[in-house]
Amino acid sequence: MTPSRCVLALLLAAAAAGADGADYRVLAHYPIAGDVRYDYLRVDPAMRRLYVSHGNRVDVLDADSGVKLGEIAPMNGIHGIAVVPELRRGFITAGSDRTVVMFDVDTLKIVKVIPGLGVKPDAIEYDPETRRIYVANGASGGITVIDPAKGEISATIPIEGKLEGLAFDGRGRLFVNTEDRSMIQVVDTHALKPVAMWPIAPVEGGTGLAIDAAHHRLFSAGGNNRLAVVDSDTGAIVATPEIGSDPDGDAFDPSSGLIFTSNMVGTLSVLHEDSPDAYSVVQTVPTAFGARTIALDAKTGRVFLSTGKFMQTPAPTADNPRPRRQGEPGTFEVLVVGR
Repeated sequence: MTPSRCVLALLLAAAAAGADGADYRVLAHYPIAGDVRYDYLRVDPAMRRLYVSHGNRVDVLDADSGVKLGEIAPMNGIHGIAVVPELRRGFITAGSDRTVVMFDVDTLKIVKVIPGLGVKPDAIEYDPETRRIYVANGASGGITVIDPAKGEISATIPIEGKLEGLAFDGRGRLFVNTEDRSMIQVVDTHALKPVAMWPIAPVEGGTGLAIDAAHHRLFSAGGNNRLAVVDSDTGAIVATPEIGSDPDGDAFDPSSGLIFTSNMVGTLSVLHEDSPDAYSVVQTVPTAFGARTIALDAKTGRVFLSTGKFMQTPAPTADNPRPRRQGEPGTFEVLVVGR
C-alpha cells in the first residue's frame, strides 16, 4: 500500500470508529407518577429490572418496556440501590433514616431494616469478591460494611470527607470518591482499613466513579468539566478528558470501551477508551436538565437517566441566597439512551 493510501485508510478507520460511538440518542421515555425527587438508578440485567430511587420509595420497572412492576416503600431520603443476585436480596440506602433497607427481589417486600449507619448513607455497592455490601456515609464519612446474608453491619471503616461513588477492582480494593477533597480514597476490603489517598488534581470534586478493571483504570467525574482517569494500582493521573458540566454519575461499558457521564445541565458525555492512557470524546448527547445520575444495562449497552421538568430558578432572597430550580409535580420520568 502506498503512503497516501495508508493515511487514507487510517483516516477512514478513525472516522468509522468515531461514528460507531456517535449515534446515541434518547430512544424512550418511561413516565413515573409523583414528585421530581430522585437519586441513583440500578439495572438488574438478568431479571430485566430497573430500580429507580424516587423520594420515599423505589419504583421498579421492566427495563425493556418501562411498565411499572411494583414499588418498595416506605423509606425517607432514598439514595442508592444494590442487588445481590445469589441471595435474591436487594438493599436500599435511606439517607434521612440513617438505615439500609433489605428487600426480597421476587416479592419486592421489605424483609429487614438495618439501623446504625452514619449520617446520610448514600452510595451503595455489592462486591462479589468479598460478598459484602459497602455503603458510603455521605455526610459523616465512614464506609459501613454489611453482611448481606445476615442483614447485619459487620464493620465500619473510618475514612473522612464527603463520600460519593464506589468502585471495586475485584482484587481486594475499594475506591471511593471524596468530593470535598478532590481525591479518591482506597480501602483494603480484606483487612477493612484505608490504605491510600490519591489526589485527582487538576480535576475538582469527584462524584460518579467507574472502573475498567481489566486495564486498571478508574474514571472519576469531576465538577470542572473534566474526567479524571486514574491508574487503579498506583493512583497516577493518566488523562483528564473533557466532559459536560455538573456530573453526578458515570458508567463504563467494557464491551464497547465507552465511558458515559450524566450531567445535570442536560447532556450525556460519551468518551472512548482508545487505549488505557488515551481517550477521545465521541459524542455529547442532549438529554434533559436534571438527568444527572445513570445506570448502565450490561446486556443491551443502553443507559438510563432519571429527571423531570423543572421550573425557572426563583430570585435569590436573604433567607435563600442560592435558590434551586424546583421540579414540576407529575413530570418525573426515566430517559432511555441507546443506539
